[in-house]
Amino acid sequence: MANNEHTSKQFDAELEAVRARVLQMGGLVESQIRLAVESLVNGDVALMTRVIEDDHRVNAMEVEIDENCNHILVRRQPAAGDLRMVMTVIKTITDLERIGDEAKKIARMAKLLSQKERLHLPRYNEIKRASDIALDMLHKSLDAFARLDLATAATVVRQDELVDEEFRAVMRYLITFMMEDPRTISTSLEILFVAKAIERIGDHAKNMSEYVVYMVKGRDVRHVTVEEIEREVKQ
Repeated sequence: MANNEHTSKQFDAELEAVRARVLQMGGLVESQIRLAVESLVNGDVALMTRVIEDDHRVNAMEVEIDENCNHILVRRQPAAGDLRMVMTVIKTITDLERIGDEAKKIARMAKLLSQKERLHLPRYNEIKRASDIALDMLHKSLDAFARLDLATAATVVRQDELVDEEFRAVMRYLITFMMEDPRTISTSLEILFVAKAIERIGDHAKNMSEYVVYMVKGRDVRHVTVEEIEREVKQ
């Protein structure tokens, strides 16, 4: 009995260590997005370079956590809630790694934009507003994961609609800008790529919150309406 209890405590410690690493990876990815947008708005080339070069850290963390999860699956053969937790971690770190890629993409586009002649560059107000929502979504999805908070997870899914609206607003604004001054077409397209990257960050954060619902409730809610998810978390 004592040996079983010792094994159980070891298993719990392994699961907790994996959870902690996911949150560390999430913190790094949050920082990458924040710095990428800051570098764009301020034209800080050194910061753009730093974001691009730090992407390897995100990738390395994904590989490390994935290997730890595989070891747990092989050695511990978890079931029920423990198995759902490990599966949620594997899915979550995939989305975090892709968010890191989007942050790198923003920094790369920022570098291209910094090399342009400043004709009449569009304002970055709309981009900043969209990135603030996407960052809030990511932060909340990580918080929901840490605290198994279904209400927060549902809030993130609802917020995804706001990011989509901001992306459409940026697109309309840039189309108007390009029509008024065709010289800005290539620049406007690069800004549109940035806006699309932010919209994708929102999508990944939404995915992560849906995984939390799966981890807690055991139900896959990836392809259901927001209203259904909100009903699910209230049950």
